Amino acid sequence: MSESWFYKRRTRQPTQRELRRQHLIEAVREELYTSGGTYGSPEIWIRLVRQGWRVSVNTIAKIMAELRLVARKACRRRGLTRPGKRPAAPDFRRRDFTAEAPDLVVRLRGTHHLLRSHDPHHLGRVRPDC
Repeated sequence: MSESWFYKRRTRQPTQRELRRQHLIEAVREELYTSGGTYGSPEIWIRLVRQGWRVSVNTIAKIMAELRLVARKACRRRGLTRPGKRPAAPDFRRRDFTAEAPDLVVRLRGTHHLLRSHDPHHLGRVRPDC
């Protein structure tokens, strides 16, 4: 950069693009603040477009990355039950539910019924002994 260009650039007024970018940065910061820090670039972009801004979602993402503005992740609710803390209850009846082969035989109360998965009416023929 030449010396004359350096001093010309140092003393000049900001361009329209630079002014618009500054206003956009302020708007992004404001939207992030009003959301409590939870909105990311897509949500902020939607809110800015509704306010009348013509801007790309990628521009918002780039501004947020440059300013290191990061949305907080929403805390997910954790389940109360945890698998594997206690051993499984013992099976006193000693039942065996393992299948010998898929779609072969189902035992319902002492009787065997043949099930075929390709037959659409196979469940209508199986009747448990009551």
